[in-house]
Amino acid sequence: MELKEFAEYLVKSIAKEPDMVKVQQFGGEEDSTILEIIVHESDMGTVIGHNGKMASAIRTLIQAHAYILGLQKVKINIDSF
Repeated sequence: MELKEFAEYLVKSIAKEPDMVKVQQFGGEEDSTILEIIVHESDMGTVIGHNGKMASAIRTLIQAHAYILGLQKVKINIDSF
């Protein structure tokens, strides 16, 4: 499973409005990858979690999957619309 698909599956599984979840993958500088995760405004609290613990857990899981895929640097941005 590709990194973008994994991140989308992960966030959609916890979002209240999974149809509104969008994940975009960009190539960054020096072999880095940027993941932009966009969720509906009503899901921001769920995705970020109390004191950012859910966002931290999501980042950890995505970083672990990136490591399995052989990607070195992955930056993850979570935003809403």
